[in-house]
Amino acid sequence: MTDLNPDLLGADVLLLVPDAVLTPDGLMDGYAAVVAEGAFASVGPAERLERAYPHLVPVRLPGHVLMPGFVDAHHHLTQSFGSALAFGEPSEIFRRVWVPLEGALDEESAYAAAKLAALESLRGGFTTVADAGTRAAVDLEAVASATRDAGIRCVLGLVCNDAGTGTASALPNAEKHLARYADDDLVHPSLAISIPEAATADTLRDTARLAAEAGAVVQIHVNEHLAGVERSLVGQGMRPLEYLHQVGALGPQLLAAHATLLTPAELTLLADTGTAVSYNPVASAWKGNAVAPATTMAERGIRFGLGTDGTRGDAFRLVEAAEFAQRITYGLATGDSSCGAGWTWLEHAGPGGSDAVGLGARTGRIADGLAADFLLVDVSGPEMQPTWDLPWELVRRGNRDQISAVFVAGRLRLWRGWPVDWDGPAFVRRAAELGREAVRRASVTRVHPTSTEARTQAQARSAAR
Repeated sequence: MTDLNPDLLGADVLLLVPDAVLTPDGLMDGYAAVVAEGAFASVGPAERLERAYPHLVPVRLPGHVLMPGFVDAHHHLTQSFGSALAFGEPSEIFRRVWVPLEGALDEESAYAAAKLAALESLRGGFTTVADAGTRAAVDLEAVASATRDAGIRCVLGLVCNDAGTGTASALPNAEKHLARYADDDLVHPSLAISIPEAATADTLRDTARLAAEAGAVVQIHVNEHLAGVERSLVGQGMRPLEYLHQVGALGPQLLAAHATLLTPAELTLLADTGTAVSYNPVASAWKGNAVAPATTMAERGIRFGLGTDGTRGDAFRLVEAAEFAQRITYGLATGDSSCGAGWTWLEHAGPGGSDAVGLGARTGRIADGLAADFLLVDVSGPEMQPTWDLPWELVRRGNRDQISAVFVAGRLRLWRGWPVDWDGPAFVRRAAELGREAVRRASVTRVHPTSTEARTQAQARSAAR
């Protein structure tokens, strides 16, 4: 048996022979994959591929599964310096935390924040992230460069807010952004609007048209918080999703982030228009949102992926949270002991997420011709032995420390959690310095005390009794 090491995985063309491959048809034992020119040249039974490619030395991967990389359908890369500032905070923290924090970023710190988030995502098994736009006053190339340098695929949003700003139309910049990254190998352009009320009706409609023409998506936070729904009812006379439908912004090009507060009629709107959703279960738990009815969306055929919202870049914990949140919120009340049967969450964290962010024809599946964005996951440890239902076991018991290798566009990017072609630990130390400086500059307002302060307050209350 050959000891697996990164040198074996660095060739331009690879014939990978794991124990199993997670294909669109399910887990296939005895399968192999040929990786060449950044894509899967062939996927199928190992014996057939070894005969078809006699000039390639098979790289045997005992104890490993080759599976699609996960897709983070909703992220804010330049918020990584403040992820822990959201702990225990009430909803709509963007005014108190994210606006001031991102406003304090310069080119260097914005690049470092985005690259730090990208590295965390890669370590957690994500090969694609959808960034919903930054408020930092920097050229977006700082974020694009950070993701390229980290080696992750990025759907990069340009914020097109224009309501009440007194500024010129956002459309010329939107057109330039879509053209700027149209041919980029790893950065895929997207448009973004913070919330429906942040843009004029014309901009909501026109960005939808531009994105549809370009094969891109528009990312909008929709029906996330009760306060936002109520503002829309007062200001527009209808709920946010209903308003987007009225102005012509719904459709396959729209990626609605969160969508936690949906009426039955709004679920029908999503299904009828082909609009996609990013289901963000960890964000719901951290920020006190409701939980999107994802099992209902799956049953109704509504397109959706899973997103972190920048909470933590750990895909295995995300798919577990996706299933767990449905079980606690809906399953227990209805006696649904399955809540998606495991495969639902792997499906929507990979292929479904890729489709939701507009890259379904490019990545998200292990199939001939698609981008070779994949993971090698060690399933030989105690977490997976003996195995009875590996897909569900990956959802319930998988850990990011089981990820031996992360590939994006056919290149080995991470080995055992760290980059193979740049100094990850040194970068993390520098990013931590820049992060502390940025938070000091920002006027962040937190409501909840730190855990130490909360403990001290609890002890004081106890002593007073």
